[in-house]
Amino acid sequence: MTYQQLAVGFAAASVVYVAFKVSRVIWYEWTSPLHALHGPSSKSFLFGHMKQILEAEDMIEQQKWIEEYGSTFKYKGFAGMNRLYTTDPKALNHIFVNNMVYQKPDAVRHNLRMILGNGLVVVEGEKHRQQRKIMNPAFGPAQIREMVGIFIEKGVELRDILLEESKKQDNHGQIDALYWLSKTTLDVIGLAGFDYKFNALTSGPEHDELHQAFTVIFRSGNRVSIRQIVRGLIPWTRPILKYVLPDKQDEESDKATKTMTRIGNELLKDSRAALSPENGTAEKASWYRKDLLSLLLRANMATDVPAAQRMSDDDVVSQVPTFMVAGHETTSVATTWALFELTQHPEIQSKLRNELLSVETDNPTMEELNALPYLDMFVRETLRLHTPVPSTIRVAVQDDILPLSEPVHGTNGQMVHEIRIRKGQTMAIPLLAVNSRKALWGDDASEFRPERWEHTPKAASAIPGVWSNLLTFLGGPRACIGYRLSLAEMKALLFTLVRAFDFELAVSPSDLMSVGKRPSLRSEPDSAGNKMPLKLKPVQPG
Repeated sequence: MTYQQLAVGFAAASVVYVAFKVSRVIWYEWTSPLHALHGPSSKSFLFGHMKQILEAEDMIEQQKWIEEYGSTFKYKGFAGMNRLYTTDPKALNHIFVNNMVYQKPDAVRHNLRMILGNGLVVVEGEKHRQQRKIMNPAFGPAQIREMVGIFIEKGVELRDILLEESKKQDNHGQIDALYWLSKTTLDVIGLAGFDYKFNALTSGPEHDELHQAFTVIFRSGNRVSIRQIVRGLIPWTRPILKYVLPDKQDEESDKATKTMTRIGNELLKDSRAALSPENGTAEKASWYRKDLLSLLLRANMATDVPAAQRMSDDDVVSQVPTFMVAGHETTSVATTWALFELTQHPEIQSKLRNELLSVETDNPTMEELNALPYLDMFVRETLRLHTPVPSTIRVAVQDDILPLSEPVHGTNGQMVHEIRIRKGQTMAIPLLAVNSRKALWGDDASEFRPERWEHTPKAASAIPGVWSNLLTFLGGPRACIGYRLSLAEMKALLFTLVRAFDFELAVSPSDLMSVGKRPSLRSEPDSAGNKMPLKLKPVQPG
C-alpha cells in the first residue's frame, strides 16, 4: 500500500469518525428531555448564550431570564447544545450532595489542570474524597485561629505602606487597591500556607515574578473565541492548537504556570525537608510549624492512615498551586470590592469604622473579630453581591432525576416537578444569580444593604451553601475547603485598613467594569489590566 493510499484511507476514516460523532450529538440533542422546558432564544448557533453569560458585567439579563422562565430553564451552549440553568434550591442541593453523579466537565478540568495540576479543585470521584479527607484537618477552626496573627501582621504592613504612599501625596493618596491587596494576600498565603516569606509587599517589580504570574493567569480574559469552543468540544485538538497554532495568551499563561509550579515545588521540598526525621528536627518542626502544607504533610504521614489511602507525592505537589491560587485570588478580589462598596456608601463606611475603632487592641483574635456584628454583616453582604467565582458548571456522568422545589411551566402546558437528566447533560450553577435572586432575597436583592442580615429572608434559608445561606463557597462535599481562612483573612484586612483610612473611589463608578469579577476600567485599554483606583485619607485620631 502506497503512502497516498494510506493518506486517503486515513482521511476517509477521519471523515467517518467525525460524521459518527456529529450524528450522535445531533441525536442526543434531538431527543433531549430539556425540550420539555422553555428558555431564551439564541442569536448565535456557534456561541449560543455563552458570550452573553461569560462576558456579562452584571446579572441583569440572567435575572430577566429567571423572571420570564422561572427558576429552571434551558439555554444554548456552544454549537446549539441544550444546557440546564437552575436557581432552584432543591435542585442545587441535589447536585451538590450527589457530587459523584454531577462533576466538572472534561474541558473545565483540562483548563484548571493546566494551572493547578491534579489538586483538590480538579480531581473528581474517589480521588477527591481521598484528598479531601487528608486535607480537612488543616482547614479546621483551630488551625485558622492560629493564622489570624499572620493576617493582622500583613494587614498592618500594608497599612503602613499605604500611609507612606499617602504622605507622598499630601495625605490624599491614590492607590490601586487590587494591586496592593493581591500582594498582601500573596504574602499571607506564603506564611500561612508554606511558612515562607514571599515579601511581595516590599519587593520591586524585578523580584515580583509570582505576583506577575497571578496577574497573567487571572486578568480579565472571559472573551469567548472559536478556538476555545474547538478546544473544549474536541479534546484531541488541544495539543494541535497549542503547538501547531500557538496563541500569545496561551504562551503567557504557560510561562506563568511554569513559574508557579517551580516555586511550588521548591516550597514542597523545603516543607518536606523540615519534617524529615533525617535532619533531626522533625519533632521540633512538627510542634512549631502550623502552615497548611506542613499540616497536610503530617496528616498524610500519620500512622493511622493506611498506606493505600495516603496521597501520592504527585497529589501533594498538586496542592501547592491550589493553595497559592485559591488562597490568594478569592480574598484579594472580595476585599477589593468590599472597599469599593465603602466608597459608594459613606454611611456604611462610618458605621463600620466606628465599630472597628471600639476594639481596644490593634491585634484582635479570631474570636474578637467574629464578635463584631456589623463587620460580619458587611462581609456577608459583600460576598453575596460580589461572589468571587460567579458561576460554575457540572455534567451528569450517569442518568438521574433532578427534583424541583419550584415547579415550572413546561412546553406542553403542564407543570414540571422534576427533570430527567441524561448522562452527558451539562448544567450551569449560577452562584451569583442565586445570591442576588429577588425571589430569595426580596425586591432590593441588587442593593448593597448589610442590615438585611439582621433578619435573613425565610426563602434564602433554603439555599444549600456551606456558609451563611449563600452559594459563594458552594455546598456539599465539594464546598470550598478554605472558606474559614478566606473569611478570617478578609475580616482582619478590613479591620486594619478601615480603622486607618477613609476611602473614596478615584474614578466614576460607571468607568468600572467587572468581567470575571476582577475590576477593570472602560476608559483604559485591555492591556492596562485589572485595577481598582481608590483615594485614601488617613483617619485622624479622636
